[in-house]
Amino acid sequence: MRQRLRGSRTLRALRFLPYLIPYAIWRLLRPITAGRFLFLSDSHVGFTGNMAYLRDALASRHPDAEIIGVFKPSLASRRSIRDAVRLPYLIATSSVIVLDDFYPLIYRFRIRRGARLVQIWHAAGAFKQVGHSRAGLPGGPTPGSEIHRNYTDAIVSSEGIIGEYAEAFGIPRERVHAWGMPRSDVFFDDDAASAARARTRAALGVADGERFVVYAPTFRGNGQRSAEAAPEADWAGIAAALGEGWRIGVRQHPFVARGALPAGIVDAAAVADMNDVLMAADVLVTDYSSAIFEYALLRRPIVFYVPDLAEYTAARSFYRPFEEYAVGPVVTDAADLANAISGAEVPPARLDAFLAEFCGALDGRSSARIADQLAEVPA
Repeated sequence: MRQRLRGSRTLRALRFLPYLIPYAIWRLLRPITAGRFLFLSDSHVGFTGNMAYLRDALASRHPDAEIIGVFKPSLASRRSIRDAVRLPYLIATSSVIVLDDFYPLIYRFRIRRGARLVQIWHAAGAFKQVGHSRAGLPGGPTPGSEIHRNYTDAIVSSEGIIGEYAEAFGIPRERVHAWGMPRSDVFFDDDAASAARARTRAALGVADGERFVVYAPTFRGNGQRSAEAAPEADWAGIAAALGEGWRIGVRQHPFVARGALPAGIVDAAAVADMNDVLMAADVLVTDYSSAIFEYALLRRPIVFYVPDLAEYTAARSFYRPFEEYAVGPVVTDAADLANAISGAEVPPARLDAFLAEFCGALDGRSSARIADQLAEVPA
């Protein structure tokens, strides 16, 4: 049935009629409410990540703003009756609607003149392809799909990736703005970063003098509904090879169910905020995850564990050749991980160029800048 929905615009429209009809009525009956900001997600509950930082900036800098959030934990979760009833009204009357991920309901709506539909995508940089960039690939959008195309604004982390996001969302380049990424601001606050590092290491049982390695890969599969775990390794054996003074933590992608870990391996998913985990880590081991962009701000070593590089490239693909993202050693055999981790270094010139290309708008002031832009106050 889901495949039939994906392939038929008519069936998709019928699916959302219970929202579209009341939305059309509310558009006739009520004007847009100035200063009403509506945050929507089908991927998490509550204000987290970019949404939390932007909410706080709006509340601080624009205290008259009315801030409303409507969330559910996943695409597969049922929407509450209360939310199903109030969503058409809120979408029809909000002056700014903010998303941070794929949100199927909204793409059938024609956004009112004078209102804004803003995508503050949950990832920095431009790594694995998303949205319309994946047309023709497994799990990609069908020809003529309306997803993403009604954004009035999309916000990215650098001027250098505006073209990639315009393609991904099927919108003109002038709707894509390099205003930064709200949750990156804390990486420029030394006191907050140090406090987060100490707090997180204490919560995970990592001593001050230990070198903490975190394996944090992205998921495999086409999206939230089909996500599978990334390849594992013998982390207990790698910890033994690294020896005294090293600890290893594992954090699979949130789309993937947490499994049992070997004795002595830290469950890094026990800390909810990925920012905190990155700040606690001395070495990041990852694959195709956008976490590389934020972690690069810390100027600490990154190891790329990619035993399925050829398969992943064929199935998902990247915006640039993989080598342009690899600002650290690339490992395809788990037997080489211990040596790669212990010897990983940060190449300064390479990292500077990487940050300029993918994170050029990240400066510690993203939240304030975006809040002011959306409130139509000059930055």
